[in-house]
Amino acid sequence: MVRFANLPWAGPSIVTSCTLPIQPEDARFARDAWLRALARTAPIEAQPEVTFPVLVARWAEQFADAPALADPTLRWSYGELAGACHRYARWGLAQGLRPGDVVALAMGNCPEYLAVWLGLSRIGVAVALLNTHLAGEALAHSIRIAAPRLVIGEAALAANLAAVRARLPHDLRWYVPGAQAPGAAPDFAPLAAELEALSGDPLTAREAPLPTLDATALYIYTSGTTGLPKAARVSHYRVMQWSHWFAGLLGLGPADRMYDCLPLYHSVGGVVATGATLVGGGAVILRRRFSVQEFWRDLRAERCTVFQYIGELCRYLLHTPAAPEEGAPDLRIACGNGLRAQVWRDFQRRFRIPRILEYYAATEGNFSLYNCEGRPGAIGRVPSFLAHRLPIALLRFDVAAAEPLRNAEGFCECAAVDEVGEAVGRLPPADGARAGRFEGYVDRDASERKILRGVLESGDAWYRTGDLMRRDAQGFYYFVDRVGETYRWKGENVATTEVRAVLLAAPGVDDALVYGVLVPGADGRAGMAALVVGPNFDPAALHAYVAAALPAYARPVFLRLRAAIETTATFKPQARALAEEGFDPRRIADALYIDDRRVGAYAPLTIATYAALEVGAMRL
Repeated sequence: MVRFANLPWAGPSIVTSCTLPIQPEDARFARDAWLRALARTAPIEAQPEVTFPVLVARWAEQFADAPALADPTLRWSYGELAGACHRYARWGLAQGLRPGDVVALAMGNCPEYLAVWLGLSRIGVAVALLNTHLAGEALAHSIRIAAPRLVIGEAALAANLAAVRARLPHDLRWYVPGAQAPGAAPDFAPLAAELEALSGDPLTAREAPLPTLDATALYIYTSGTTGLPKAARVSHYRVMQWSHWFAGLLGLGPADRMYDCLPLYHSVGGVVATGATLVGGGAVILRRRFSVQEFWRDLRAERCTVFQYIGELCRYLLHTPAAPEEGAPDLRIACGNGLRAQVWRDFQRRFRIPRILEYYAATEGNFSLYNCEGRPGAIGRVPSFLAHRLPIALLRFDVAAAEPLRNAEGFCECAAVDEVGEAVGRLPPADGARAGRFEGYVDRDASERKILRGVLESGDAWYRTGDLMRRDAQGFYYFVDRVGETYRWKGENVATTEVRAVLLAAPGVDDALVYGVLVPGADGRAGMAALVVGPNFDPAALHAYVAAALPAYARPVFLRLRAAIETTATFKPQARALAEEGFDPRRIADALYIDDRRVGAYAPLTIATYAALEVGAMRL
């Protein structure tokens, strides 16, 4: 058993920042943010009849003609949003939908997207939010596991949906928003006429009973970067908790305008960004996708005060040439996750971001972390007054077995300060509070695999995040890597995200993806980096750079130069396919390099070199 020790080459950029004192203004902001979040969420369980779709009617009364949702072609007030939600609810009832039924939704970002799931969840229907980038078996699988009664898909996606119909139940009904069925699927029933004929007034309890907080509101899918997507259950309670919690943390109110270019089929873009803003009476500015060219223009034109980010989004913006229109004068805060310390400071300085609120969360997870203090690189911490509500532990980890270590008594041991471990969150008893529950996936076996039992004492159960982190002496947590993405080489553990951060800072490297590959006759996996490089890229200069920044075991052994690195819709690099392809020049057209110890440089990887590796005639 190998203990996951601290990574000495990754420490300085993180550990030195841990010793910095928390500034008084940051401490005040954090205190106020936590108190607002607690105040916003306190009434949720005391009012079990109030779910997010139920709030729609209240919004229409309270905010009336105030702007709620907008995209380049449509702007809805709160009253118009409420009317659309009520029409979709009545349409669902007319289709015979009942509490517990499921509807699958495949649409790009637009105001109507929210009307569909809010309206249908009001009548107790769970809405499965399909990834609009999926096609073929991944799409068919996502629909099958949700077992919907019907599918609503926009015309632009009709061809992909029609292509998988033969793999799905024959009695599944198909609909498309709008007045006409798309040419790719002429039997998709258009919805416009039916919806227009229905009342936009609030539903009465006689028409449909109110959903409960514990009922499933949404199925939100994992990204599927390591296999087919899994559908995570999201209850009405969690939708309420997420929305009100973030509304409190960000201090959102009627004057705020949220810019949201992240997919609405994920929890960050579809619930956190939209729900938190609507709870506060603000407006959400929607875009179908992130655009480097349009981002700052949109924020300026729409007078946005806040935007939701993914870390890679910030890095892309930072790599663009300086322009007069960058930055947004009305912006007061940015909120998101995955912003690495190496990007944070430059991003905040260049674009004059007043405050950044980084956090850590997972759709199916039972806890979250929030960096309200604005500590660059940290994903958050748990304030002392909330420690009893958020039982979190970092467990010492065996990388080879991909499991937490257990001692002679069979229990796990917690990682020490600045030691890497897997983050886990304790589950409450089955009859305990809603907070901290793991609601699981549609697939029960997949749900059970996320639970670790007998961790610190007999009978306890903890949710496994699958994320390796470390915690400093001040209680700040730092993300290190995903379980399975960390690999062993030369008897040492190598975190792909840390190596990638070094490569992204190297001259001539525009993008990078790091993964481990099997080498004949060698133990563990050798590091390989897929790189997108600029015209001034020099393999010799890169070798000198990584030799100075990383110990020998952590330096990439192989390089693969690519035109682009494929990512998911939330910019997560997809390493699995590249790792499976390995480094065989007979199969790979991209330029390949190897760290040739004989010359102390990255040299072209030829067929002859590969043959020498195959028979063990070349040492790595």
